[in-house]
Amino acid sequence: MRGKNEIRITPVTDLATSPTRCLVVLSGGADSAICLHWALLRFEVAEALTFDYGQRHRNEITCARRIAMRLGVPHRVLPINSFAALGGNSLVDTDLPVRSQEAGQLPNTFVPGRNLIFITLAAARAYGLGVRDLVTGVCQTDYSGYPDCRATTMQALEKTLGLGMDAEFRIHTPLMQLTKAESVRLAYAIGAFPSLALSLTCYEGRQPACGICPSCVLRAKGFAEAGLPDPLLATS
Repeated sequence: MRGKNEIRITPVTDLATSPTRCLVVLSGGADSAICLHWALLRFEVAEALTFDYGQRHRNEITCARRIAMRLGVPHRVLPINSFAALGGNSLVDTDLPVRSQEAGQLPNTFVPGRNLIFITLAAARAYGLGVRDLVTGVCQTDYSGYPDCRATTMQALEKTLGLGMDAEFRIHTPLMQLTKAESVRLAYAIGAFPSLALSLTCYEGRQPACGICPSCVLRAKGFAEAGLPDPLLATS
């Protein structure tokens, strides 16, 4: 019987008989850092890709660089200014306060189309690298109601990318069905805690984290339920 801090890891040999390259969407947050470690167990990582979209917590870009450097993974930052120009949400408009989800409504941190655009651009980059496997940290279990984090969205996007680029892309979402506590346990199992110490979750972009924004609250809840200390707190 497994203990609460143990999680089953699928061996590399169960996934592929030869090395395969992938591209990882690395925001600099905890989930994407876990996914980069997950990918390194299964693929030769061709590149980690980070998007600079005018986010108020753009310190995460520096965190992504540090995580990629620590792991020896090639890293590229792609600028996108369209989301900031569109505005309308608290992640790109600093005049709007970050608010939690209200009944029947999406939280004002929802950036419409963000993951659709990110993964489409990641696929375009991967196409040029000759890579067909994409890894992203979206999750529908412990998320904030974002419709572009759902499994059905990723499945539809995978099909769309294949049709639009005439290439068989595979979108890997290792955290999709995990709670935040299960993601924390996975991070512990695969040795991702040192990278989590470099990550940024706070929507306010604060280091130390604000501790009260929805993202900080969700992260704290995950570590508390997993019964493990957050390595970020040890470095704050």
